[in-house]
Amino acid sequence: MNTTLVHLSTADIIVFITYIVVLVGIAVYASVGKNKSGNLFLANKSLGWFAIGLTMWGTNVGPSMLVANASSGFEGGIAAGNFSWYAFPFILLLCFVFAPKYLGASVSTLPEYMGKRFGQATRNYIAWYTIATILISWLALTLFCGGVFMAQILDFPLWACIVILVVVSAAFAIGGGLKAIAYTNVFQMLLLIGVSILLVIMGLHKVGGISQVVEKVPADYWNLFRPLNDKDFPWLAILVGYPIMGVWFWCTDQSMVQSVLGARSLSEGQKGANFCAWLKLLDIPLFILPGILCFCLLPDLQNSTDSYLQLVSNVFPSGLMGLVIVVMVAALISTVGSALNSLSTVFTMDIYLKKYRPNASQEETRRIGQWVVVIGAVISIFLALIITKIQGLSFFNIFQSVLGFIAPPMSAAFLFAALWKKTSTKAVNLTLTAGTVFSIGLGIMYYCGLIFNGLHYLFLSCGIFIVLCFFIWLFTIAENRPSESTSLQDARIMKVTPGLKIAWGLLIICMIAVYMFFNGH
Repeated sequence: MNTTLVHLSTADIIVFITYIVVLVGIAVYASVGKNKSGNLFLANKSLGWFAIGLTMWGTNVGPSMLVANASSGFEGGIAAGNFSWYAFPFILLLCFVFAPKYLGASVSTLPEYMGKRFGQATRNYIAWYTIATILISWLALTLFCGGVFMAQILDFPLWACIVILVVVSAAFAIGGGLKAIAYTNVFQMLLLIGVSILLVIMGLHKVGGISQVVEKVPADYWNLFRPLNDKDFPWLAILVGYPIMGVWFWCTDQSMVQSVLGARSLSEGQKGANFCAWLKLLDIPLFILPGILCFCLLPDLQNSTDSYLQLVSNVFPSGLMGLVIVVMVAALISTVGSALNSLSTVFTMDIYLKKYRPNASQEETRRIGQWVVVIGAVISIFLALIITKIQGLSFFNIFQSVLGFIAPPMSAAFLFAALWKKTSTKAVNLTLTAGTVFSIGLGIMYYCGLIFNGLHYLFLSCGIFIVLCFFIWLFTIAENRPSESTSLQDARIMKVTPGLKIAWGLLIICMIAVYMFFNGH
C-alpha cells in the first residue's frame, strides 16, 4: 500500500484533465503535414531555435531532475548543480564544432555520421550502443522516478503508474514524432517553469524570505566547489571528470542532439543550443532550491526523496495540487517521448533501412518507426519494473556514476572523429568495442570494491578517457595509413551572426560570475 503525500481535490482533477486536452490539441496540430515520415523522425527539418532549445532542455529535465535534485538539495545544498551549470562549455562545443559537422553531413542520426566518417562497422556498433543506453538510462530510470512520484500522489501501484506514463508518452512519439514532441515541449516547458517558479516563491514566503533560508541552512549548502575530501562532490573530480560526461551527453547522445538535427538551418540549431545553455541556469533555483526550502521547513524529514512533494504539500493550497501532476507528466512526456523518438530513429535509419530494406517506402518507414516505439515502450516498462526491486540507492549519484563509465569511449571516439582527420578507423572501432569493455569492466570492479577504493568515480572516468585518447593517437600514428572515411564537409558558416556571438559572450560572463559568487572558501 502506498502512502500519498498530497491529496487531490476536484479542482486538481479538472486542472489535470484540461492540461491533457490542451496537450493533445497541440500534438494533433503539430502532426499535420504532407511528409509524415519526416515528421516522425526529424520534423521535416523545420524546427526553429525556440523549439530546439526547449526540447533539449525538456529532454534533460525528466522526473529524476525534480525528485533527485530536490533530494540532493535537501541533503547537501547546491553542489549537485555543477552537473547543470558546468554544462555550458560542452553545449558551446556542440554549437560550433559538432553541429556544423552533423548538419553538413546531412545525417538523421549520430551513428549515421560515424558511419560516413569511418564505415558501416562503426555505424552498427554505435547504433546498438545508442539503443541500449536509451532503453536503460533514458527510459527505464526516468519511468521509475516518474512512477515513484506519481504513486506517491495517486496512491496507485507503482507498476500501474509506470504503465500509464509510458502509454501517454508513447502516444505522442507514435502519433506525431519529433515535430509533435517539439511543439508540445514548448507548451510543457513554459508550464513547468511557471509552476516551479510559483512553488519556489511560495516556499520562500513560507520560510520567511531568502535571508531566513540562508540563516537556517549550513553555510556550505551554498558552495558549488566542495573540498577534495568531500564524499560526493570534490571540486577537482568535477572539474576534470565531468567534461567526459559533458561531451558524451551534450554532443554525442542521440536523444539530446536530435532536435538540433531537425533544425531548419545550422543558424537555428546553433541559436537553439545557446537558448538551452541559458535555460540550464534555471536548474538550481527551480529544482535544487525546493529541496533546500524543504530542509528549512522540515529539517527532521527522514527520507530526502520525499522533499519535493513534502514542500508541495506544505506550501500549495488545495486546488493547486493538480499543477504538480501536470508538471511531472510534462517532464516525463518530454523526456520519454524524446527518448522513444530517438530510439525509433536510430533503429529505423541505422539498422532496418541500412541492412534490411534500403528501398522501403515512406509509409513503410513510418510504420516500422511506430512499431519500434511500441516495442521500446514495452521493454522500458519491464526494465523500470526490474529497477523497482533495487533498494537503498541514491539515484542521482548512481545515474551520474553509470554515465561516468559509459561516456569515455564515446567521448574519445567522437572528439577524434571531429577534430583529427587522420584518425584511424581501426583505432576508433577498437575504442568503441574493447575500450567499452575496458571502461565498463573497470566500473564494475570499482563498485565491487576490487580496485581504487576511496577514489571518486569521476577521477577514474577521466583516467579511462586519457588512456583511450592516448591509444587512438598512438595506434593512428603507428598504423600510418589514410583514414577510410568518405569526404565529409562541415555546414558552411559564412558568418556567425553578431547576436549569437553576443549571446554566448554574455552567457560565459554570467557563468563565471555565478561560479565566483558561489565558490566557497
